[in-house]
Amino acid sequence: MLLWQLFISFLKIGFMSFGGGYAMIPIIQHEVEQHGWMPLEAFNQSVALAGMAPGPIATNSATLVGYKAAGLLGATVATVGMVLPSLIIVIIISSFFYKIYKSKAVHTTFYGLRPVVTGLIAYAAIHFGFASQMHDLFNWQVLVTVLIAAGVFIAVYKYKWHPLATIVLSALVGIAIFS
Repeated sequence: MLLWQLFISFLKIGFMSFGGGYAMIPIIQHEVEQHGWMPLEAFNQSVALAGMAPGPIATNSATLVGYKAAGLLGATVATVGMVLPSLIIVIIISSFFYKIYKSKAVHTTFYGLRPVVTGLIAYAAIHFGFASQMHDLFNWQVLVTVLIAAGVFIAVYKYKWHPLATIVLSALVGIAIFS
């Protein structure tokens, strides 16, 4: 039953994966809390680990949640559930691609999804960026974190820095300030 729950839950999430993995984190969190697969703190740590590991964060999160809930078989079932919808959708869309890619309905649908995806990513950033400090959201660590984020935004957007350079520099600043 647990394996079936993992598969169906991540299959649903996989079918709703508009906007990438970070937009799916709130949905994964909801499923984890609803089924009680792991405590919230363990989920937050899993998402942090999934974000640092190579590959898509949503798939990595599915693998870690599945492993925590039901071991290696659970990890496999959750991962297959997460990736199967993408595989099916890519096969279907690619077979009809030349018929629909210039359709106004397709363009307007994806344009309409942009604010939803942006909101879900913002939620994930706020929730996981400040998860350990939610009881006291206004302190010096939050201020420094927001300043680093603003600096990264300016460096990438205005000065066209490579994102990897901003990640390394932000890590060094974080180590220097928070250690």
